[in-house]
Amino acid sequence: EVQLVESGGGLVQAGGSLRLSCAASGFTFEDYAIGWFRQTPGKEREGVSWISPSDGDTHYADSVKGRFTISSDNAKNTVYLQMNSLKSEDTAVYYCAATSIGVIVITPLGYNYWGQGTQVTVSS
Repeated sequence: EVQLVESGGGLVQAGGSLRLSCAASGFTFEDYAIGWFRQTPGKEREGVSWISPSDGDTHYADSVKGRFTISSDNAKNTVYLQMNSLKSEDTAVYYCAATSIGVIVITPLGYNYWGQGTQVTVSS
């Protein structure tokens, strides 16, 4: 059974940092690409950052470039999202997702599996 479990969300002041984790199981980690997405009520799910664990290729949305860093620990089947210099507009539920396409896919429509999400709240 494929599982993606996010953790690390919470409440932080503007300018602070959080590190999200996405622990994956039930599939061959290096065969998939992983993406982080976020969503606020009434808005579409937005892509944040993506990684291909097989070759370390990464990509970032312009809104987080220079502040967020995505990485993977293939031995632990885990992807991390280090979020620094957080802003109030980063407040959202953050989801990790996996795509069997195997390369970075920007659109959430390309993802087969999703975690349950973790809330990030940035107070101003």
